[in-house]
Amino acid sequence: MSRIKPLVFLVCLLPFLRLPLYGYLGSLGPDPVAFLIHSTGIWSLVFLLITLSVTPARRIFRYPQLLLLRRMFGQYAFFYGVIHFLLYAYFDQYFSLTAIWRDILDRPFIMTGFTGLALLLPLSCTSTNKWMKRLGIARWRYIHWLIYPSAILSVVHFWLEVKRDIREPLVYAALLGVLLIYRLAYMFYVKKASFLMSLWPKSR
Repeated sequence: MSRIKPLVFLVCLLPFLRLPLYGYLGSLGPDPVAFLIHSTGIWSLVFLLITLSVTPARRIFRYPQLLLLRRMFGQYAFFYGVIHFLLYAYFDQYFSLTAIWRDILDRPFIMTGFTGLALLLPLSCTSTNKWMKRLGIARWRYIHWLIYPSAILSVVHFWLEVKRDIREPLVYAALLGVLLIYRLAYMFYVKKASFLMSLWPKSR
């Protein structure tokens, strides 16, 4: 896995590296700003879903090494989300904090997107082994459960943004729904198994 990680890192970076190349080739479409903002937002959502799918994939395919990539995927979700927000803040609001704050309060799709990104901040800051030891595994896990509301808000943000043609956000909503249902089903299965084990008479 240590040999694969650098390759995975570069593959995850490709969506970002293609943007200046597209700009140089004049392939950003009729509205380059909209393309840049939309593309980075989509990739943030994609990496959120990839991050959430690592644990189910590890259990289904019995490949625990996948967990070594989960942190990287999560950091890329935050990275693309930050780029997405900075592009919006620069091109739409010219980095005016007053205008950005007013936009957050006035437009629900901006508020949901900003809140989803804000929830990723503590996850990104505490993703290291050092922070895991400092917080303790239980507290660290509670913080990293924020990825679930962040993913939900990101899908809602996308849904509210497109307004009419909801086919694309519907796909992401369905994928997220499957991942959330799997998570809830697995939690129910573990609790049920623990309860049944507690009823089993202990040997003396």
